[in-house]
Amino acid sequence: MAYLAVRADDEVPVTIPRVPAREAAERELSKPMYQEHEPGLFQRVLDWFWQRIDDLLNAASGATPGGTLGLFVIVVVVVLLVIALRLRLGALRRGPAGGGTLFENRVRSAAEHRAAAERHAADHQWDQAVQERMRAVVRSLEERALLDPRPGRTADEAAAEAGRSLPGHADRLHSAAQDFDDVTYGGRHATADEYARLRDLDLDLERSKPLLGATTAGGAG
Repeated sequence: MAYLAVRADDEVPVTIPRVPAREAAERELSKPMYQEHEPGLFQRVLDWFWQRIDDLLNAASGATPGGTLGLFVIVVVVVLLVIALRLRLGALRRGPAGGGTLFENRVRSAAEHRAAAERHAADHQWDQAVQERMRAVVRSLEERALLDPRPGRTADEAAAEAGRSLPGHADRLHSAAQDFDDVTYGGRHATADEYARLRDLDLDLERSKPLLGATTAGGAG
C-alpha cells in the first residue's frame, strides 16, 4: 500500500510507499520538539493512579444513596467510629499480653526491688514503680520458697502459681499481673492508686501463710 503526498511547489500528488512513509513519520515524531512537553514516566503513573481513584470514588458515589454527599457522610462516620474504638480500647498493645518476662537480666533481691519502687514512687514515676513493686512481690515469694526461681517466668504465670498456695490473694495477684503487663507491654500508664494497691498487696503477702499442702513444685508446673 502507498500513501499520497502533496508537493509544495506545484501541489501535484506524489505516491510514497507504505514502509518509507512510516519510517519518515517516526523520524519526524521522534524529534525533541514533539516530546519536550510530554509528561515523564512518573507523572504518567501518577496520573493513572489518580484517575483510578477518581473512577473508584465516582463508582462509589453512584452506588451510595445521596451520591457524593452520602459517600462523604459514610466516610466521616467510619472515621468517627475508628476514633471512638481507639479511645475506648486505649493504646494498642505493642506485644502479646503476658508475653514478656517479668525480670530483667540483673538478679536483685526483693528488698532491692522494693527500694527501687519507692524511689520511683517518690518521683511520681508510677510506671516504673508498679513494675519494680511487682518484681518485689514475685522475688519475695521466691525467697520464701513459695515459688521456684525460674528464668523467663511471666507476671501472669507467677500470679497463677502463687495463687495456688495463697488462694486468698489469688484475685489481687491476677490484677497486679494484669497491671504489670498493661504498663510494660500494653502502652498504658500506671497511676498512684494502682501502685498503692500493689504496695498493700506486697505487705499483706509478707504476713500471709501459704495453704498447707501446697508445694512450689506443683506451682511451677
